[in-house]
Amino acid sequence: MGVCGYLFLPWKCLVVVSLRLLFLVPTGVPVRSGDATFPKAMDNVTVRQGESATLRCTIDDRVTRVAWLNRSTILYAGNDKWSIDPRVIILVNTPTQYSIMIQNVDVYDEGPYTCSVQTDNHPKTSRVHLIVQVPPQIMNISSDITVNEGSSVTLLCLAIGRPEPTVTWRHLSVKGQGFVSEDEYLEISDIKRDQSGEYECSALNDVAAPDVRKVKITVNYPPYISKAKNTGVSVGQKGILSCEASAVPMAEFQWFKEDTRLATGLDGVRIENKGRISTLTFFNVSEKDYGNYTCVATNKLGNTNASITLYEISPSSAVAGPGAVIDGVNSASRALACLWLSGTFFAHFFIKF
Repeated sequence: MGVCGYLFLPWKCLVVVSLRLLFLVPTGVPVRSGDATFPKAMDNVTVRQGESATLRCTIDDRVTRVAWLNRSTILYAGNDKWSIDPRVIILVNTPTQYSIMIQNVDVYDEGPYTCSVQTDNHPKTSRVHLIVQVPPQIMNISSDITVNEGSSVTLLCLAIGRPEPTVTWRHLSVKGQGFVSEDEYLEISDIKRDQSGEYECSALNDVAAPDVRKVKITVNYPPYISKAKNTGVSVGQKGILSCEASAVPMAEFQWFKEDTRLATGLDGVRIENKGRISTLTFFNVSEKDYGNYTCVATNKLGNTNASITLYEISPSSAVAGPGAVIDGVNSASRALACLWLSGTFFAHFFIKF
């Protein structure tokens, strides 16, 4: 059964037939001389996803019928709405303009729209293309990862948008933001410890602010002792040996004297481990405390050690050590003061006599 059979309205049948005859005429029918600007639709319309798109068609009083179509689907014919989409509404229907609006535009609305008119039984069409832009959005990104130094790492960052966004990876190192790669995939071969930290993925297409996500790479490496210094102290004084080690995971420390492992509370010593630094404290140094000590730093990737010496200095050296410089400065200051006073005295004497 045809459309007319469903409608049961003869005048509706006439409208349907007329519209079919009107809109089945292929687009691009030549416009008669003198009609080069009629009908005239807009240039391509570009809107962001979620916004409203207005489609305008300039006409004149020669028009007897007018309609907007999306491909082969009639949206509006005159004031009659044919589309079942509630987002499509008519804005203007005057002798000079025929406009519709599509609200809350989505990507599936993109495509050609045709303004079709009929004058003196000569149908004419004008086409406008609706372009829907979509802000960039990162849909899939690698999780934080922990690897051993020397391994290979691949990070993934997948983004969507219209136009297709450009994906950029940057390493947010302590030395500042460094350019790494302009690609969805970031590959790092033979990774080094200084390449650990946060990596920022940015998706940009100039439609809206870039979408930014971060991934943290932790690089494990075995310990190395970066600071260990011999210390001199006199008998009966407090002495401290310090050992500093870098490692990921953080190193565990042990102290040895010769082959004997030391422990807090034994032989009057205390061992304190705070982060990267371990200290061995002697509260009352005796002769037997002097000698070589070994600091051992260990994690799951390996271990390293350093030899540190606690040596004896005389009590006078211990007192003179830091004070000697100060005393020297004070002595020099006193000498200069004496010279200045002497000069002042003699100048006063000669002026007087």
